[in-house]
Amino acid sequence: MITRIKAAFIIGYADGDHCILPDAELVHEDGTIVFVGRDYPGKVDIDIDAGEAIVSPGFIDLNALADIDHALFDSWPDPGRRLGLVWSESYLGDHGAVFTREQARFRREFALSQLVRNGITTLMPIASESYHEWCEDYEDLADAAAAVEDLGVRAYLGPSYRTAVPYTDGKRVMLHEDERRGLDGLDQAVRFAQDYEGRAHGLIRAALLPARIETQTEQTLRLTRQAADELKVPVRLHAAQGLFEVETMIARTGRRPLPYLADLGFLAERTYIPHAWAIPGHPHMPASAGTGDDLALLAGSGTSVLLCPIPMAHYGGMLDNYDSYRDRGVRIVLGTDSAPPNMIRAMDLAMGMTKTLTGDRSSAQAADLFRSATLDPAESLGRSDLGRLAPGAQADYFVLDLSSSHIGPYADPIRTLIMNSDGRDITRVVVAGRTIVDRGEIVTVDTSDYRERAQAFLNQYIASLSDSDYARRPIHELLPPSFPLR
Repeated sequence: MITRIKAAFIIGYADGDHCILPDAELVHEDGTIVFVGRDYPGKVDIDIDAGEAIVSPGFIDLNALADIDHALFDSWPDPGRRLGLVWSESYLGDHGAVFTREQARFRREFALSQLVRNGITTLMPIASESYHEWCEDYEDLADAAAAVEDLGVRAYLGPSYRTAVPYTDGKRVMLHEDERRGLDGLDQAVRFAQDYEGRAHGLIRAALLPARIETQTEQTLRLTRQAADELKVPVRLHAAQGLFEVETMIARTGRRPLPYLADLGFLAERTYIPHAWAIPGHPHMPASAGTGDDLALLAGSGTSVLLCPIPMAHYGGMLDNYDSYRDRGVRIVLGTDSAPPNMIRAMDLAMGMTKTLTGDRSSAQAADLFRSATLDPAESLGRSDLGRLAPGAQADYFVLDLSSSHIGPYADPIRTLIMNSDGRDITRVVVAGRTIVDRGEIVTVDTSDYRERAQAFLNQYIASLSDSDYARRPIHELLPPSFPLR
């Protein structure tokens, strides 16, 4: 089937970069783009006129929340309540999973549907660990893979694993280590990669996704690097994302997280470090963390930094700054890591926070941010067929409606998309030539009961926090409402 879509703006690709084609058209035969321009000379089977709209390459989100978000209840509490959201010593030794396997699969299905509604056509998931018995496992990601295939999105998948979990005695946070469980998790992740690489006609690819650096041992990190190289799959590890982590790693190894990873040979191409703000020179870093050039380690190794502006804004962090990392040769790729997973909002926040930090209105240019959500992550994955609308590329794209009254008048389509629009303005999403969202609604799976089921999931999630709280406080004390209930 040959499909043509016309629009006021097509974000095309020429001479190694995006370009803007006013009043143009995109043509794809099944899942492959065959023409981008004007006046396609051939016959078409499906002809769509999107009108006053932007046709854009789909976003690539390599830190995509495949879960029901926890920021609503953990991004604001005072220190005493914050400790209540960490496993207590008693809970550490006597608990199981909070949710059934069916409930856990649903939270994947719901989150994936939210991601694709926001124009994300390629994703690498992340989810909470706190409601598991220990961490993710093979079965959990097998269910995620089934949900990916049913929906029709493109995904890099693998179960997360860890050798330690945080817990508290009500005064401080400590780490309970069980390396055997971490090594078993790595074994499951390798088996998953071997079993699932290339499934769903290539929509499913494998990745190794160990949890945060402070919850790993040197052995799991070395074995992860070795397995990723042998399997030729990407690897993602949260590091340099907080002061507790930095202090823990210095006490354990004598090194900050990024120099430690460099010494292990962990930093490399197709390796992703989410957040990565806790480096020398950042105003939040203590002098005791030492000095050094962590950006040189990232740039020299080809490691990509995953910038997720929405959770960073919620939790009070930010790179210092987006432009300075890029100027040093560090590849920045954007992620959402939040719900709603609104990549457009993420770009707008990155722009605003960077301008505030630099005091320079010319910083964080819209073109650079758009590349960080499209071309740059595609390049980091070694995928010249993603992140662009060009003949031979995958037909992964979305349509954003410019005619809504809340957008108002528009000028440059990329600046308008980032500054004036929103993920909710996306009306059509296509992955590998298959329409997944049409007129703003998912068409590949039935989502009619998703909102109610997601609310029930979140309610149960919040209620479970009393059981793991060291003080066993009722929810109205642990997480009081913003204003009194009357």
